[in-house]
Amino acid sequence: MTRLIILVWVILVAAIGCTPTVKVQAPDKPIEINMNINIKHEILVKVERDVEKLLLEDEDLF
Repeated sequence: MTRLIILVWVILVAAIGCTPTVKVQAPDKPIEINMNINIKHEILVKVERDVEKLLLEDEDLF
């Protein structure tokens, strides 16, 4: 009977020692968010609208 108690105790100690741990820790480096915004498309649309407007105004010339 004592061997059974010792065996159960050893299994419990081993099971407790194998439990996973989760650490919540702040990173060493600051978080960097890259906010490069491509405005090329917007500029091209504005230029195309201006060119279209000029062409519509100058239809009488062609």
